Amino acid sequence: MSRGALKRAVVLLAALVFAPTLQAASRVECSAVTSRTLKRAVRYCALLPPSYDRETSRRYPVLYYLHGLGDNEQSLVHGGGWSLVEDLRAKGRIGEFVIVTPDGDRSFYLNSRDGRERYHDFFLEEFIPAIERKYRARGTRAGRALAGTSMGGYGALRFAFSSPQKFSAVSAHSAALMENLPPGLAAAPGIAGTRVSLLGTVFGTPLDRAFYERNSPITLARRAAGLGRVKIYFDCGTEDEYGFDAGAKALHEVLDSRRMAHEFHLYPGGHGWSYVARHLDASLEFHSRAFGLTK
Repeated sequence: MSRGALKRAVVLLAALVFAPTLQAASRVECSAVTSRTLKRAVRYCALLPPSYDRETSRRYPVLYYLHGLGDNEQSLVHGGGWSLVEDLRAKGRIGEFVIVTPDGDRSFYLNSRDGRERYHDFFLEEFIPAIERKYRARGTRAGRALAGTSMGGYGALRFAFSSPQKFSAVSAHSAALMENLPPGLAAAPGIAGTRVSLLGTVFGTPLDRAFYERNSPITLARRAAGLGRVKIYFDCGTEDEYGFDAGAKALHEVLDSRRMAHEFHLYPGGHGWSYVARHLDASLEFHSRAFGLTK
């Protein structure tokens, strides 16, 4: 056999041996959606499941994962989230769905008090339609869900509670929840002042207490109609540096008072990716079940 023929045979053999592995791999695609509302391009990453490029007529559920303050659209991928998703799929613990991570900057995923940042409008009116056209989404409420961490947990809960007709499930880790703003707002000492300072200018300068309360997931949970249709999961660390565990407990109590089914946990740990990484598998499995992909 000639050297060229031998080389071709080796390549063919390798392709046959590793074909199942190659077919089983998922991939990440990062791009941007140009927004008329925000007057800029908003970056995102999409984690596409193993069958996506192979089964070109198949439509998929979509989980929108919202990052925390100081992170961006690539944080889930580079923080180990992609590897975790691959591992959970390989073990049959989750099914195949698309995960999309938009860049939320410091917006808290809402329309700012001064009207300059209209992220809420962009997300619902531009981003979701653009993503669901591009990635062969099911495009139904049952096939659309939200997840988030910290600022993103706040955003995910707020979107789900304010638009329960659009989302079938929501999960949050260490959501930035405050039941009561401190009386001195930014001048408050310790944890209270730190939490308020994290809100930046989104809620007004000085911070508009009434605007904050109207947009709080805790407030929305008290009165939202149709919330019983949304599957809800959230957890928080008992040593959360910002005291968001108190807000999580307050949300739990509100949902309990309304007899709204939900899954809530307080686990040992603080605020940050190390805590989220220990519990992200639980929310991903929750969403796989909510999508009807696993039991």
